[in-house]
Amino acid sequence: MPDLACKLLVIGAGPGGYACAIRAGQLGVDTIIVEAARDGGTCLNIGCIPSKALVHAGDEFARLRMYAATGAMGLSAGAPSVDFTKTNAWIGGVVDRLSRGVTGLLKKAGVRSLRGEARFRDGKTVVVRGSDGEQRIRAENVVIATGSEPVPLPSVPFGGSVISSTEALSLTVVPQRMAVIGGGYIGLEIGTAYAKLGSTVTVVEAAERILPQWDAALTEPVVRRLSALGVSVLTSTKAMDWSGSHLTVASAEGQASEIAADKVLVAVGRRPRTDSAGLADLRLSMSGPFIKIDDRCRTSMRGVYAVGDVTGEPMLAHRAIAQGEMVAGIIAGQPHAWDKVAIPAICFTDPEIVSVGLLPDEAKRQRIDVKVAEFPFKANGRALTTERDDGFVRVVARADNGALLGAQAVGEGVSELSAAFTLALEMGARLDDIAATIHAHPTRSEAFQEACLRALGLPLHI
Repeated sequence: MPDLACKLLVIGAGPGGYACAIRAGQLGVDTIIVEAARDGGTCLNIGCIPSKALVHAGDEFARLRMYAATGAMGLSAGAPSVDFTKTNAWIGGVVDRLSRGVTGLLKKAGVRSLRGEARFRDGKTVVVRGSDGEQRIRAENVVIATGSEPVPLPSVPFGGSVISSTEALSLTVVPQRMAVIGGGYIGLEIGTAYAKLGSTVTVVEAAERILPQWDAALTEPVVRRLSALGVSVLTSTKAMDWSGSHLTVASAEGQASEIAADKVLVAVGRRPRTDSAGLADLRLSMSGPFIKIDDRCRTSMRGVYAVGDVTGEPMLAHRAIAQGEMVAGIIAGQPHAWDKVAIPAICFTDPEIVSVGLLPDEAKRQRIDVKVAEFPFKANGRALTTERDDGFVRVVARADNGALLGAQAVGEGVSELSAAFTLALEMGARLDDIAATIHAHPTRSEAFQEACLRALGLPLHI
């Protein structure tokens, strides 16, 4: 096949890669994107989207079981059951629709797409090995968007009944018993979903509590809900060995015990995929396991950029998308630089957790004098009408001028508050700005306004 040439070559069609390619194409940049699997990358195909679909299926089935058992609100249902084959087909349909949508958007933007494994020959030349053979591409600029992959656990390696999040999202039957190693957001989201679908779930976490990146006040409602769902949580406990039917764990005191399981989900984190595409041969400057970049996502090699999980924390799809768009603008000649104030982090557990900006403890470590105020959903009309009044909204603001530094929430559906929190921080809002903004009633978003009012010493509904 004849060599190809382009102004921009993007390696990886995950959120960062496809966003970069689409925007570049829209800006008139001659662009080629290379992806070994389906467009959308890990997030769309085997991560964010199927996991949230599984979470939703679990939520709906849990509601059916509740009505069947309690007749809450005067509603009743027969004995519910799960046809997991149909559940998987529905999840697959959602993924397929979105992946096809990305493919269509790339085509509409004039981006040329290649299927295959890419490998650098030098900083300007990449060879793509596909089903039809090898294709060499010469590019003026290259964007590395190779993403991340699950971290293995040496004591309990992947294989057989020991699975990563990828396999957990493609099971053909609901396991009767599931052990989850790792009490972070991935393990808890998937573990909770399977618990709601009927699995007996045990979570094993080496730290003193689950979700240790957030403070105990935010995670306590999640702990209570896990208990109510029958999920066993073992903290300060390490996974030691897998026999094929039992997971051996050890407490901090060294006491060993066994957990019977049909599947063991190892969810101890993700690592950047820097050993692919011949990246090692480029000898780029690194920051630990990540590719080192500047405020324009430039690597140490001229004309080579990197975006997304491969560049470091936070390893979030929306960060990758923002980086990809920025790089496309830079290559098109626009004077962009990374100046984001806040990147929202969300845990889609039950209840959900959202955090934007500084946590109270982080502000204290930075020696910032702050005001902190919470508004509980127990005093929120919308929360009461949906029978989910657990959780709260919290604001963190400077004590001297009320400038918002952070906002957090835990509760049902609070992920949708992330945009309001982030916008307030990006716009430099103060407590009185938010307090003076009309929030629709009855909605959960009122709790944001109410928390600001409380921080100002002017509470209305508490």
